[in-house]
Amino acid sequence: MAAPTGLRRTVKVRLNGQVTATADIVLSIAVAQRDDIESETMTITVDGNPVDVQELAAEHGTRLHRIRETPVGQLEVAYDAVVGDDQTMTQLTQGDDITYQRTSRYCPTDELGPVAASIFGDATGRDLVDKVVNWVSDHLSYVVGSSGPTDTAVDTFLRRQGVCRDYAHLTISLLRARGIPARLVSVYAPGLVPMDFHAVVEAYYDDGWHIVDPTRLAPRDSMVRIATGRDAADTAFITTQTGRFRFGGVVVNAIVDPVLPREDTTKRIDLS
Repeated sequence: MAAPTGLRRTVKVRLNGQVTATADIVLSIAVAQRDDIESETMTITVDGNPVDVQELAAEHGTRLHRIRETPVGQLEVAYDAVVGDDQTMTQLTQGDDITYQRTSRYCPTDELGPVAASIFGDATGRDLVDKVVNWVSDHLSYVVGSSGPTDTAVDTFLRRQGVCRDYAHLTISLLRARGIPARLVSVYAPGLVPMDFHAVVEAYYDDGWHIVDPTRLAPRDSMVRIATGRDAADTAFITTQTGRFRFGGVVVNAIVDPVLPREDTTKRIDLS
């Protein structure tokens, strides 16, 4: 069990768009399953009328909300939650050890293996994690709109710019290439500017999963887990399975009480 931070987080999401053909829509915006959810509401309507929603449990506490037959009309989603300070360090299962060292959709580890070997040499454990995170932070520029939805870690490595998911994908790929299990986590991140959903990395070392964020845009102590997976393909905040949906926009807000902590990049943090 990680040391408590004494923080209380309040998160809000307002999402909208136009369903133009009956759609099967999946949302991943609820905080991951935890024991300290003090309050939580989710309202989903189409043209002002409530629709049926199914909550599904996914891996690592991820909760998905599926609207199987979303009717044509204006979709509006409102989500609010208040969560406390439950920080539990999860262990590495045998399945995790395989899954989170494999290549995946946005993290082509095999292609970046020679690069990782040449840059990081024989570094292992926490030393390796620190070196990878520092390298990505130092060599990439955070540029909104510089990457597309199909860009992989290889594209990011060559372009040397991107947004949080690109930073995360490159970090994950380099870590996996050197034998460190790594996975992407979508989070609420109080202190993030501009405020949005945020993507960070969990790396397994020193007998636990620990959060790293090469963007260094928000204090890790304040973050709240939403979804966990191999890469962004597993953690998208909205997915249209079938039908047609024209995304309108999303507003995210996340605050922390009593005070936003200062980030200490040397500190080992376990994600709550």
